[in-house]
Amino acid sequence: MVIIMKPNASIQTIEQVTKIIESEGLQVHLSHGHEVTIIGVVGDKRKLRGTNFELLNGVDKIVPITESYKLVNKKFHPEESFIKVKNTVIGPDTFTVMAGPCAVENHDQLLLCAEEVKKAGAAFLRGGAFKPRTSPYSFQGLEEEGLRYMEEAGRCTGLATICEVTSLRALSMAVNYVDMLQIGARNMQNFELLKEVGRSGIPVMLKRGLAATIDEWLNAAEYILSEGNESIVLCERGIRTYETATRNTLDISAVPVIHTKSHLPVIIDPSHATGVRDFVEPLSKASAAVGADGLMIEVHPCPSCALSDGPQSLTFEQFAQLMDDLKPYTDLAKRKMG
Repeated sequence: MVIIMKPNASIQTIEQVTKIIESEGLQVHLSHGHEVTIIGVVGDKRKLRGTNFELLNGVDKIVPITESYKLVNKKFHPEESFIKVKNTVIGPDTFTVMAGPCAVENHDQLLLCAEEVKKAGAAFLRGGAFKPRTSPYSFQGLEEEGLRYMEEAGRCTGLATICEVTSLRALSMAVNYVDMLQIGARNMQNFELLKEVGRSGIPVMLKRGLAATIDEWLNAAEYILSEGNESIVLCERGIRTYETATRNTLDISAVPVIHTKSHLPVIIDPSHATGVRDFVEPLSKASAAVGADGLMIEVHPCPSCALSDGPQSLTFEQFAQLMDDLKPYTDLAKRKMG
């Protein structure tokens, strides 16, 4: 449940309420808004039976929360979150673009990609050093060597860097090199990994699982936030349906649904959603129009030669054109693109 304080509630009154909650062994989550303070209660609320908070000075009302996720819930945190990563901010006022190759293949490829996506206006360099592939015989990534290239590319260009982690071992390496971690669709419910990412304190992007409901996705985010990491960005990357025309089916309605249910930013990955290069542009425009907080797009100097996901990767020229074409949409949404 959440306890909504009156606009004129004193600090002493807020402390009184929190002490009552904590005395019963429950956790308190404070959200200080422009006008009111909201006190979220995490734990077994049955311990508070018989406590009449409404009678306390400064308490406006009690709002029960029926959803199993609390900390990511908009009822707990009514104001939209802004997630700061390096020199950029992901949130309601910006349209953040993350771009780069699906896989880090070699030093020169990654540095070239970093230079080109920055020139086109991206704020992040994406690149996979650990690649969870369907076939065990497919390219699995350069691992720590790839992470070193990511760190160098970010340092040379000023771009923030993001890389997927697939295991606790991968996490222990990635935290030393990149600015943001990514939990991929296959690991959305790898709860031990989620908890460790939560303890890392490093910003994280959580992709929706292949067949996950939105509530399952938000519960996965709850695992991360419950360990103390509040810097979470959600990513809709398409879900598995009966349709075969595209690699996955982009659930674009997830954007307004998430903005209704949660305070966390949500971006869209049209590359993995479709698996088809020609569909990336229209779905990117639709993402901006529907209110997404950004995009993650795969870009490669020679898609036909890519070791991973070449058919959905844009060339440098195509990506630059897309960034130009997106500007009217982001201007209409009153968002700064980067």
